[in-house]
Amino acid sequence: MVKTVEFEVLRKIGNVEIRQYPEILLATVTGMEDDSSFGILFNYINGHNLSRKKVAMTSPVISSEKIPMTAPVISDSRFFTFVLPDNYTLETVPKPEDPRVNIHVQPARKFAVLRFGGRTNSAAVERESGRLLKCLADNGMPTRGGVFLMRYNSPFAPGFMRRNEVGIEIVGN
Repeated sequence: MVKTVEFEVLRKIGNVEIRQYPEILLATVTGMEDDSSFGILFNYINGHNLSRKKVAMTSPVISSEKIPMTAPVISDSRFFTFVLPDNYTLETVPKPEDPRVNIHVQPARKFAVLRFGGRTNSAAVERESGRLLKCLADNGMPTRGGVFLMRYNSPFAPGFMRRNEVGIEIVGN
C-alpha cells in the first residue's frame, strides 16, 4: 500500500476542504510533458540516483494544470512532482543523478482542495478546477499560484476507483 501525505482539514465549504499541509520533501521535474516527467521521476525512485537506493512511492503525484479560463494566476511552467517519504530530509534523501530532478522542501501551507473520481482528462480537470475556483471566489478566499492536480492511484486503476483532487494555495485565514 502506498503511503499518503498527512494533512489536517481546517474546515469545509461545501465539497471543498481547506487543508493545512506540513513541510513536505518533493522531487520535481519542470518544463516537460507528464509522461516524460513521470518516467524521469520513476527512474529516480527506482534507484537511478547517486546512492542507488530505491525510494518508496508516496501519494499523491502532483502536476500543474493549464486551464483555459480566467483564474487569479496560472503558471506557464509545467511541473510534475512526487512526494517523498517523510523519513527523509533534504540531507538524507538520495541525490538524483539526472539533473532534471530537483529535490526541494515545500514549506507548510494551506490549500483548498476538491476531490473527484474518474479519469483525469482535460475536460474533467477543467470542470473541477472551475468548481473549486468558483467556490473560493464566492466565499472571498484569496489564492496564490495556479491550480494543480493530485492523483492518488496507479494509472492502471479503473476510473471508477480513482481518487483525484484539484487544489490551489490559499492566502490569509
